[in-house]
Amino acid sequence: MTATARKLAVLFYNAVRYGMDYVDPGADQYEQKYRQRVLKNLHRKAAEFGFKLESIGTGDCVS
Repeated sequence: MTATARKLAVLFYNAVRYGMDYVDPGADQYEQKYRQRVLKNLHRKAAEFGFKLESIGTGDCVS
């Protein structure tokens, strides 16, 4: 909770001091980053067991 409060305080301070506008990245960006993180973790886990994951045609497989 403290880390979140600090992050919000820094964002607010920078916005006030430098006149920066806040731009909401949106849910789509969060979903994309989440998917990349999950894929990266799956690749790492597969490598630990001696396997290699391959994409089945979507083309967005993370190495």
